[in-house]
Amino acid sequence: MKVTDGEEKLSDDPVTEPINMDLKFSNSRKHISISIPSKTDAMSPHIKSVDDIRVLGINLSQFQKPVQFFICVTGVFVFYLIYGYLQELIFSVEGFRPFGWYLTLVQFGFYSMFGLVELQLTQDKRRRIPAKTYMIIAFLTVATMGLSNTSLGYLNYPTQVIFKCCKLIPVMIGGVFIQGKRYNAVDVTAALCMSAGLIWFTLADSTVAPNFNVTGVLLISLALCADAVIGNVQEKAMKLHNGSNSEMVLYSYSIGFVYILLGLAITSGLTPAVSFCSKYPLQTYGYAFFFSLTGYFGISFVLALIKVFGALVAVTVTTGRKAMTIVLSFLFFAKPFTIQYIWSGLLVVLGIFLNVYSKNMDKMKLPHVYNILKKRTEGNSRTLSETV
Repeated sequence: MKVTDGEEKLSDDPVTEPINMDLKFSNSRKHISISIPSKTDAMSPHIKSVDDIRVLGINLSQFQKPVQFFICVTGVFVFYLIYGYLQELIFSVEGFRPFGWYLTLVQFGFYSMFGLVELQLTQDKRRRIPAKTYMIIAFLTVATMGLSNTSLGYLNYPTQVIFKCCKLIPVMIGGVFIQGKRYNAVDVTAALCMSAGLIWFTLADSTVAPNFNVTGVLLISLALCADAVIGNVQEKAMKLHNGSNSEMVLYSYSIGFVYILLGLAITSGLTPAVSFCSKYPLQTYGYAFFFSLTGYFGISFVLALIKVFGALVAVTVTTGRKAMTIVLSFLFFAKPFTIQYIWSGLLVVLGIFLNVYSKNMDKMKLPHVYNILKKRTEGNSRTLSETV
C-alpha cells in the first residue's frame, strides 16, 4: 500500500472536519471519505460539549460543583417562588377567577415567543419532531396547564400545589391498567401516603375555605393525569428524533395556543376575557408576562439541575420549593388556616420521599431494623464481656 504525497489530507481538527484518504492498490485507486461527527452534532444545539451547560447565558461548567449547585437551587427557588406568587396574585384580582383558560392562552403566547427567540439563537433551527407528535403533545400541554390554571378558580393555591406534588398516583394507575406494570411495596406505600395526605388536606380545605368547590378537585385531578402522560410522550419524542428543548417549547406551545384560541372562540369565552383584562392591563397582561417569563426561566434551571446532579437531587429541591410556596402563600395572601394542613402535608412529603427512595434504593441504603438490633445486641455483649 502506498499513500501519495499531497493526496492524504489531514485537517488540523480531525474531530470536526472529514478526513479524506486516497489509497492506491495495484494502480487502482479507491477513494474513501470518512466523516466523524463532532460531539456537538450528536447533542442538543444548546450544549456545546458534554461538560458545557449554559443557563440564561451562564456557563455552569466553569464553576465548581458546589457553586453550580448553589446557582441552580437559587434559580429554581427565585423564579418558581415568583411564578407561584404572580399566579396567585393574578387570581386574587376581583372578577378574574372565571378566566383561567384565557390566562393559559396568554401564557402559551408568551412561551411561544420565548421559544422562538431561543431557537433563533441556536445554530440548528430545523424541526426534527413530526407535526403529528407535536399536535398530541400540544393537546396534553393544554390539558395540563389549562386545567391547572382553571382549578385556581375553585381551590386555594396551597391545595392545588399539594395535588401537583402527587403526580405519582395517576402514573402508577396508568402503569397498572395500560402497561400491566407491577410495583414494589415501597411504591405502593408512597402512593397510599400521598392519597391519604391528599384526602386529609382536601377535607381540611373543604371545612375552612369559603371558596372550596369539588369542581376544582376534578380539574386538578384531570390536569395531573395529563401531566403524567405528557412527560413520557415528550421524553420519547426528544430521544427518538433528537429534538431540542427550544424546539419542543416553540411548537408545542404555539400549536396549543391555536387550540385554546379556537376553544375560547367556539365557547364565546374570548370576548368577556378580553373585555375584562382591558380594564386591568397591568394586573392581567403585565403580571402574566412576568408569570410566564419566570416559569420559562425556572424550567431551565430544573433541567440543568437534573443534568448535573441527577433526578434525585432535582426532586428534593423542587419539593422544598413547593413547600416554601405553600408557606409564602399563607404569609402573603389572607386565607384560613388549620393545623390539619401541616399533618396532611407531611404525609404527602413522606410519600414523595418513599417514591424517591424506591427509584434510588442502590444510592440510598437505609439501615435495616434487623441490622440495627443486631449491632445493638453485639454492643451490649461487648460491654458485658468487658465488664466481666
